[in-house]
Amino acid sequence: MTDATTATGATMPVLILLGPPGAGKGTQAKKLEEQFGLIQLSTGDLLRDAVARGTQAGKAAQEVMDRGGLVGDDIVIRIVADRLDAPDCEQGVILDGFPRTTAQAAALEGLLAQKGASVNAAISLEVDDAAMVERISGRFTCAACGEGYHDSFKQPQAQGVCDKCGGTEFKRRADDTAETVRSRLAAYHADTAPLIDFYDAKGALHRIDAMQPIAAVERSLQAIVAPVTGAALA
Repeated sequence: MTDATTATGATMPVLILLGPPGAGKGTQAKKLEEQFGLIQLSTGDLLRDAVARGTQAGKAAQEVMDRGGLVGDDIVIRIVADRLDAPDCEQGVILDGFPRTTAQAAALEGLLAQKGASVNAAISLEVDDAAMVERISGRFTCAACGEGYHDSFKQPQAQGVCDKCGGTEFKRRADDTAETVRSRLAAYHADTAPLIDFYDAKGALHRIDAMQPIAAVERSLQAIVAPVTGAALA
């Protein structure tokens, strides 16, 4: 494996973004990519890419999935390791969806240590569960153009008519019911609580109130990420 250092000799920054569905991880990760030149690594995307490209780890994952099994930590770690070796990761990465367990977190530590790197910050986007249920279960989109709306926060200006394209058909995700959202949040908290403790004990944990406006969350993230990357805030 290659040593994870940049052309200037600085160690590759590694950030972990934690947060339940609807907390804004995807939105904020894109902003961090643009502002700091970081690469977002979603394990779901990495797995699909490895399978599509036919890498050794991808072939191993495909065999497991063909048998109806769950891809094990060892294969996931190999896929992450392969991706971290790519030149575009030298300026830093944001891990999204990994690690999911303390066993994966410990394995990630070992992997990064071989590359001369470590987790610089594990950032938890924290939410109010009741508010999140309302936020997610109230979402709907225009069936024609995909413009997003919300029962409470953003109704079309003309009832039943999309502001963007004039379409009159709307749809909701089947898994955005209040009951399903509550179940997903409970599962997230149960799975993530040990990770929160793991990184807190190492002094790497940062908590951000993700119920703030998007711009406020962005500023909070910038204050954490800028020192890690050595970038100056405007």
